[in-house]
Amino acid sequence: MSNTQESSSRDTTRSAVKTPLLIPGRGDPVKDAILVYSLGKIDYAGPLAKLPKSLNVPRERTVEVPVLLPGLWDCHVHFIGHLEQSMAGMVDPLPFLAGTRTAHDVAATLNAGFTSVRETAGYGVELSQEIEAGRLIGPNIYSVCAAISCTGGHVDHHTMSEHQFHELGCHGLPLVVADGVPQCIKVVRQQLRRGAKCIKICTSGGVSSDRDDPEHQQFSDEEIKAMVEEAARSQRAMAAHAHGLAGIMAAIRGGVTTIEHGTYLNEEAITLMKEKGIILVPTRGIIEDGLLTAESWSARAFEKLKPIAAQHAGAYRAAVAAGVKIASGSDYGISKRGTPLSHGHNGRELELAVQVGGMTPLQAIEAATATAPEVLGPQAPKAGILTDGYDADFIALNSSPLDDIGVIANPDNVTHVWLGGQLKKSPERPIVVLSRTKL
Repeated sequence: MSNTQESSSRDTTRSAVKTPLLIPGRGDPVKDAILVYSLGKIDYAGPLAKLPKSLNVPRERTVEVPVLLPGLWDCHVHFIGHLEQSMAGMVDPLPFLAGTRTAHDVAATLNAGFTSVRETAGYGVELSQEIEAGRLIGPNIYSVCAAISCTGGHVDHHTMSEHQFHELGCHGLPLVVADGVPQCIKVVRQQLRRGAKCIKICTSGGVSSDRDDPEHQQFSDEEIKAMVEEAARSQRAMAAHAHGLAGIMAAIRGGVTTIEHGTYLNEEAITLMKEKGIILVPTRGIIEDGLLTAESWSARAFEKLKPIAAQHAGAYRAAVAAGVKIASGSDYGISKRGTPLSHGHNGRELELAVQVGGMTPLQAIEAATATAPEVLGPQAPKAGILTDGYDADFIALNSSPLDDIGVIANPDNVTHVWLGGQLKKSPERPIVVLSRTKL
């Protein structure tokens, strides 16, 4: 297509959104603004007074909204179809049930204004195929496929026989184990074979896994380095689940892209993360709201959560104060409707970034927009910022989150959602979400 033909094509498909307040994702808010988009990309976003005449859009293709900002990202979610926060709960659903439950979960996520997610274990690759085909409504999903731990580690189901657990992994369960450098390299390659956009390993124990300790390191330095290097050969970023300091430091030494949780971060770890540009994905949502839902955890896991919550708050604040790069991620994943941990409450993470992490509302928004795609490393799309040439993923709110970041935590305050330039939600076109039904 010639430049003239392309320009003509864009003219016939061009639309616009006017707003008294445009929050670009990075940089200062813009008053009395307009965003013009076509063919899934942004043509212009900025002051209405500076809009080039060549980009004028007819009134009938222009929408006016109170507040406009980039589509939000949640950089740590799970679409597994489980109803409780435990390894047993994640293993339990039959594939058919997992599919029916997660079909609703992706709709709830988009309804909340989250146009993209990095899924850190789940069935996101399969779900994204259905979303792209138009058979489901949901966000862009960038999945790690299966989370990887050592035998007896965080994602191992400790009360199930090894053989049975291995068989489930062979049949698609997004939780796998590996031991030794050759096997670690192979499981990374298996995730790439399945379609992973990034890779996730567990360098420490966890909370929802009953028998291991969040403070203990899992995987040796050699195993971590081998998996990071294998992922890098395919230009995939590496996420490291890491609560304990030993696991955090091992992940940093190994060259990971992101630290997930970061509960026992200390000054040395924070300094190294800042120097190396390693991103922290704090996941305060699962911790803060997990304390409100004891019934969603095993007794052992809930007891582990209590000390983690207090320690994590201090580490989060210290990382923010030191200038560590933060990307927003909640770790929500329960398919049961109406709980604080259910899909569709993802905006709560931004509220907690301000309340617990000490961010300003503008910083919290940047963590969930402009910074968020960076967790994907070389696979990152041009998204998260309202500027020329970026993906036309943006949302409208009924009031300013700069005055009250809590408005983002309620999906009802998200009036419009555009994904790739297509209007997916508006007052006249709601996304149907079953808020209380127990699936």
